[in-house]
Amino acid sequence: MKRATEPDWQFGPDFRTFSTGRRVLVLRRDIARFADAIAAGLSEFARTGASGAGNRAGAFRLNVADAPEMFARRAKRGGLIRFLLTDLYFGFDPRPLRELALTVEARRRGIAVAEPMGAMVERTGFGAYRGFFLTRAVAGLTLWEFLQTDDDPIVRELVLRRVREAIDAMHARGLLHADLNLHNVVIENASESFAVKLLDLDKAQLETGALSSTQRRANYARLIRSARKLDPRGKHIDSAALKILSGI
Repeated sequence: MKRATEPDWQFGPDFRTFSTGRRVLVLRRDIARFADAIAAGLSEFARTGASGAGNRAGAFRLNVADAPEMFARRAKRGGLIRFLLTDLYFGFDPRPLRELALTVEARRRGIAVAEPMGAMVERTGFGAYRGFFLTRAVAGLTLWEFLQTDDDPIVRELVLRRVREAIDAMHARGLLHADLNLHNVVIENASESFAVKLLDLDKAQLETGALSSTQRRANYARLIRSARKLDPRGKHIDSAALKILSGI
């Protein structure tokens, strides 16, 4: 795959942009030598249409020999339009590339996001494309999975407070997630403690300063709606847990 002539500044100096035909692939500099294998793996997944993980079944592990283990998320639509277009998007500012630039900046600000590794866009026609977003693989459970499997009240409260701290830091550093839910928060068990990673910034926005109280409330309201949709009877996440998570 050839190096594109497009500038790399929007993704930072640690990334390189490659292009061939209708495909644009942006990768971290240290995995650029795997460009062909990564592109082939992503294209194969799109071709087969296999179901993956996540609330839209569009995420999967990408294993390339000698490369770090990565997690790839195929851009897939939600709502009723998913039955018509599934993974087809329109526009000249592809969402996976925008998400990559935003995630790089969020990580630079110290926000607890998964480490971005790259993105790929395949043009299918004038203004139409399919896309993928790549992060380093995260070993852990989504918050929803964790709440269903761990019944130790002390551990549960500790994890919920870690999540709240990560979200508060995200707000203070100017990130409006816009799709914060129990699937987009991952709990890592590291060094006998817990770390939190926030995923899926596809619809997120970065502000120059801290978020307003209105923006923060909107994020927390989205998180509560997710909890009540997944667990309407409060079996796994009760009002006390929601209070820790959101303060509401």
